[in-house]
Amino acid sequence: MKPQETLPTLDVRELRVGHFVHLDGGWWSHPFPLSSFRITSDAQIATIRSLGVARVRYSPERSEFASTGVGRLTGASSASVPLSTRAAPMGTPTAADEAAAEPGAPAEGEPAAPAVVLDAAALRRARLVAERASLRQCERQFAEASQACRQVFALAPARAEEAGQQSQALTRALVDKLLQPGEMAVRLLTETAGDKVAMHAVNVAVISLLMGRALGLPEGEMLDLGQGALLHDLGKIDLPDRVRHREDHFSPHEVALYQEHVAKGLLHARRMQVPTGAQLVIAQHHEHADGSGFPARLGVDRMTAAARIVALVNRYDNLCNPHVPSRALTPHEAMSRLFAEGNATHGVRRFDTAILGAFIKMMGVYPPGSLVQLTDDRFAMVVAVNSSRPLKPRVLVHAPGERHEEALVLNLETEPRLGIRRSLKADQLPRNALDFLSPRPRMTYFFEPVSPAEDEPLAEAA
Repeated sequence: MKPQETLPTLDVRELRVGHFVHLDGGWWSHPFPLSSFRITSDAQIATIRSLGVARVRYSPERSEFASTGVGRLTGASSASVPLSTRAAPMGTPTAADEAAAEPGAPAEGEPAAPAVVLDAAALRRARLVAERASLRQCERQFAEASQACRQVFALAPARAEEAGQQSQALTRALVDKLLQPGEMAVRLLTETAGDKVAMHAVNVAVISLLMGRALGLPEGEMLDLGQGALLHDLGKIDLPDRVRHREDHFSPHEVALYQEHVAKGLLHARRMQVPTGAQLVIAQHHEHADGSGFPARLGVDRMTAAARIVALVNRYDNLCNPHVPSRALTPHEAMSRLFAEGNATHGVRRFDTAILGAFIKMMGVYPPGSLVQLTDDRFAMVVAVNSSRPLKPRVLVHAPGERHEEALVLNLETEPRLGIRRSLKADQLPRNALDFLSPRPRMTYFFEPVSPAEDEPLAEAA
């Protein structure tokens, strides 16, 4: 496959249903779930033309037209119909696209196999294909969002206005995708390489926005919440490396230096013309509900709802992904720590009780990334939680003798006789189960719509 930058371009006025296009700028700069996809409707063409670009990159060999065969370049009849007659959601890869990535799939252009009633084994294989495709899409979107966030941080010192516009565009894209109808799942990702600062910012923004959605925040507050979450640690770019992460051994002078990142972040945000609501998130993300935080020692009654959310989510991500990896807690342990810190342990109450309760309800007692033992004694890792129904998550189940890439992902919501018995640390797993489940060195999350197919039991295939 050619590198994207070497692909030919096409005038947007010549786009037709069937062209496989590649949109520059990342998914955050347009409303489609992916940046590369085959056009399946006139509505998609109209949306691309509305983006204000004159030309788009495309793949001739991946463009399909029923009237002219594969790879017609330009001048296709407006009556051309794509080979796939079932319309897909805007920008969603077609079934042929995803199947082509799977071992043993027919090559592009070969006739599809006749429709058959799936037996249990075939149904399981189909679920595995869909699971991997969904994970790849979430990982691509997280990577593009992290790259965009990294660019914002790089631009902020010298090109503040541009950085502000880019952070606003990224937030707008996240909010638009999250406010689509239907339920959303919190998804654990497998890719952990990348810039830790940007990954932390996107993690906090994604989970905070899911919280805002669960709490029913209006769109304007969601935008402030998302932009504030993305930029909450922006001031750390002005700190010496040695004080960017607070340590117990810091002297009073080093603690004071560390705490300056809040004020420095606010200065950047004002130069970037960030809205007031987002600025308040930056200003208050280290305040505590009982007034014991910094820099202004505000109590819960003086913090905005968005700031209370980000203060909690920031703490959760720092517990799971600390600067020193050996200190990382499992997601279940992190949730237990938050519960203790939100309930006046040792006289300190860090978090708004209502916000903490909503967070636990959304993420579940066993958030994605938790290692667990099921009630039938099998070991598993939580890979996704339906944010509306978190008590029975989706789990990757250890199956001795099976390859990891063929591992069964069970939706416990549809398995009434199966549940979680207990949470485990990595060192409590048998070696073969630990190798199979491969716990992540970093917990990174994204969101995905909950498919109706997830509500169908798979007991016969298990």
